Amino acid sequence: MPDGKLPAWALAGLGATQIVGYGSLYYCLSILVPDIARQFAVSEQWVFGSFSLALLAGALAAPLSGRCADRWGAGRVMTLGSIGAAATLLLAALAPGPWFFAGALGLMQAVSAAVLYPMAFTAIVQAGGRSAQTSIVHLTLIAGFASSLFWPLTTWLHAAMSWRDVLLIYAALHVMVCLPVHGALSRLTSGAAIAGRRGEAPVEEAVARANGSAVFLLMLLGFAIEGYALSAMLVHMVPLTKALGLGAAGLAVASLFGPAQVASRLVNLLFGADLPQVWLAVIAALLMPVGGVVLLFTTPSFAGAVVFAVLTGLGSGLTSIVGGTLPLELFGRRGYGARLGWSTSAKQVTSALAPFAMSASMAGMGVPFSLWVIVAAGLAGAGAFALISMAAAVEYEKIAPDG
Repeated sequence: MPDGKLPAWALAGLGATQIVGYGSLYYCLSILVPDIARQFAVSEQWVFGSFSLALLAGALAAPLSGRCADRWGAGRVMTLGSIGAAATLLLAALAPGPWFFAGALGLMQAVSAAVLYPMAFTAIVQAGGRSAQTSIVHLTLIAGFASSLFWPLTTWLHAAMSWRDVLLIYAALHVMVCLPVHGALSRLTSGAAIAGRRGEAPVEEAVARANGSAVFLLMLLGFAIEGYALSAMLVHMVPLTKALGLGAAGLAVASLFGPAQVASRLVNLLFGADLPQVWLAVIAALLMPVGGVVLLFTTPSFAGAVVFAVLTGLGSGLTSIVGGTLPLELFGRRGYGARLGWSTSAKQVTSALAPFAMSASMAGMGVPFSLWVIVAAGLAGAGAFALISMAAAVEYEKIAPDG
């Protein structure tokens, strides 16, 4: 890659694998859970609880996956991850009982750390040269359609076959679509390939030299708080808006979240190239609490609820971007995979706990109080990101593309 850019085929291929990955490992479950629960004679809450615990397994696996990517290349890790994703979907499809299924979910989410955004971002950084940050934005724009594609696809498939057969089809997609792409990508992200790019022109990269540990901890804190706030809001968006007096219109309001999420990534791609990523993180963290305040002061206004859903979607879309670009801007390429693994772990732990905490808060303290708590959490996350600029003296220096 003499121009230091990620090949177009690699970006398109990663986009396809992220759509398959998020669609088959996350989004399809919300469609299949009722049938799974009926067949295993357990409640839907039991299945969702198992999934939340599985997310914790993914959080624990993320730092290890990141270190493996730094050592052996993200492409190789993703190749093995594709095999693991297919295998765990197969295990889930063949589960004889609920506990076996729950175990398969745990393995599935542990493997997901090797194939989803954090690993894909690491692959882009290792293979993408000077265009890494832009390529990350491109990838989130493509993969943002995962829910829009897999919710109707899963519904259509499930109308014609059992949930087990649906999971078997998705396991096959990992073998037929993801495995070849990740295998080809491993040639761009291996140690030899990265070493071969040392002769490329230096790139200007921000490196947080002063107070590096404080910056890293603030970044983890910001991602953890933001992960909690977003997860609590997204899981309960429809029941929350209904409880505030919107009734059936709550579902229509929630449907605006996805398009807003994609729109935020497109706007950032067109106009956000020169914005420091730490301030993009602040903006992303602020959008949701602002939307929450609008909802609280305008409920049961439909227009206010629309503003709330759009602002939350915009914030969520930008959060996906800064999850990959902020560690790159602050610390550079060296050790990027491990840092991204830790930030993913921090965010995923709180995201797994948030739905239960929000549900308990809504039941015990009421919806308005619970929403104010989420607003406060969002503001705290924005504050953590804002403190980064004060804790670190960010210097720019000429360094080689491999860090």
